[in-house]
Amino acid sequence: MDPASRTSRAGTFRPHRVVVLALDGLLPFELGIPHRIFGRPRDGHGRRLYEVVTCSVRPPGPVETDADFAVHVGNGPEALATADTVIVPAFYERGPVYERGELTDELAVALAHIRPGTRLASICTGVYVLAAAGRLDGRPATTHWADAERFQRLFPRIEVDPDVLFVDDGDVLTSAGVAAGIDLCLHLVRRDHGTAVANDVARRTVVPPHRDGGQAQYIRRPVPDPQQASTTGARAWALGRLHEPIQLRDMAARESMSVRTFTRRFREEVGVSPGQWLARQRVERARHLLESTDLSVDRVARDAGFGSAQSMRQHLQAALGVTPTAYRRTFRAGGGGHGAPVSAGA
Repeated sequence: MDPASRTSRAGTFRPHRVVVLALDGLLPFELGIPHRIFGRPRDGHGRRLYEVVTCSVRPPGPVETDADFAVHVGNGPEALATADTVIVPAFYERGPVYERGELTDELAVALAHIRPGTRLASICTGVYVLAAAGRLDGRPATTHWADAERFQRLFPRIEVDPDVLFVDDGDVLTSAGVAAGIDLCLHLVRRDHGTAVANDVARRTVVPPHRDGGQAQYIRRPVPDPQQASTTGARAWALGRLHEPIQLRDMAARESMSVRTFTRRFREEVGVSPGQWLARQRVERARHLLESTDLSVDRVARDAGFGSAQSMRQHLQAALGVTPTAYRRTFRAGGGGHGAPVSAGA
């Protein structure tokens, strides 16, 4: 069964099971991210699209956190055998995994329960577990920017990208720290069930609906200096005109800046260039229209600001690995989100 499937071979509805592995030294905030994000999506019948279960490497009982309290986990490692997706949140228990890149016997036995083909994901330092298990050899990955250099030294066979929010390598995904875990989980919902479902979850969680995985982890000016002009107004202006040609000089003029100053300030605040940001917003607009309307591909291309269907095909192929027609077929089949997951590499 593929990760986005919600129907068993017997034809009965079954939510996608996400099993979260809680390790000693875990961060309570990051442990709660999968439950918050995957606990929200529902289908048109009001049924939950995901079932979230937490387990530990030991029989049910307390798991220490990095705070002044422990959490009681009601499932042992055998729960990993039931997972469609396994998520390993961050933990700060210094031991063989972190210090030498080696699994403890207890952790190795627990991970052996995971079935072949199960989708794997990590948040922040949870990536050490996937790396020590050999699941990342020869593959791209990321972790918190402050830990990336050490992680690369410990695992030289992994292609570590210290700058991005998350990396989607198909069946294995890794993310940077804290809020990037929210981005990763929303990305999985979007990949499984489309932008409409993911955006609804984001609204309910009161977080931005989409931050591209390739966006920089550390942005020099994430909160504009009140003493200096910001690019916020220009971005809002552009979002309302994605169907129109938008020139860089027009965006700069909205903030009364030179093109050079605006471009520098924009990158400081957003982490990418204005051109990259515009292209990503248009891809998101096209995805929404392909999922939620019956407009022709040519009309979607015009409304999203690509100008031509060919241009939109090129952008969707680059961003998602699929054509507009294939994307629509995936997320319109059976009422949206019932098809196979789209490959969406970061």
